[in-house]
Amino acid sequence: MAISETGVVQSERRWALAMAVVSVIFLTAILYAAIAQHLSPPSNVELIDPATIHVSGEFAEDNLGTRLEPEGGVVIRLVTTQFSFVPSCVVVPQDAPVTFRVVSPDVIHGIMVVGTNVNTMIVPGYISRVRTRFAEAGEKLMPCHEFCGLGHSQMIAKVRVVPVNEFKPDADGRAHCAEP
Repeated sequence: MAISETGVVQSERRWALAMAVVSVIFLTAILYAAIAQHLSPPSNVELIDPATIHVSGEFAEDNLGTRLEPEGGVVIRLVTTQFSFVPSCVVVPQDAPVTFRVVSPDVIHGIMVVGTNVNTMIVPGYISRVRTRFAEAGEKLMPCHEFCGLGHSQMIAKVRVVPVNEFKPDADGRAHCAEP
């Protein structure tokens, strides 16, 4: 059974129309996500020199951990390094806006706070940022989820979520994990 040239041309036109419709559907979905839901690719890339992380600036040792910002939000600054988190425990108030700012001086790491939406990679040379709120008080584990070497399985930190009335930062706005 031979197919005529007219039949082939009609079939190609139908497929071209179908692909045009699919392309319009995808474009519409992308525009909807970008405009109506305010979703867009990351555009606020922040760079940092991995060799000088601890020396000065935002990630110097005395700036790490939990800090209550003047605007009322809580910022957690962490350094992920083989095979530990610095600091290894952070405390945050329950149901408050929290921003994690995390860097690595050595290899790719990842953080994930178990049972929450916090999950990101930390790439040397970049500052990773995650915003969240912790609805429930309690202690949450934060393991590294990117294989970073032989000690990877021991790379775990803690996030201690406390009720707002128990969150007591010092005069500089810093809060530290109290030993149980």
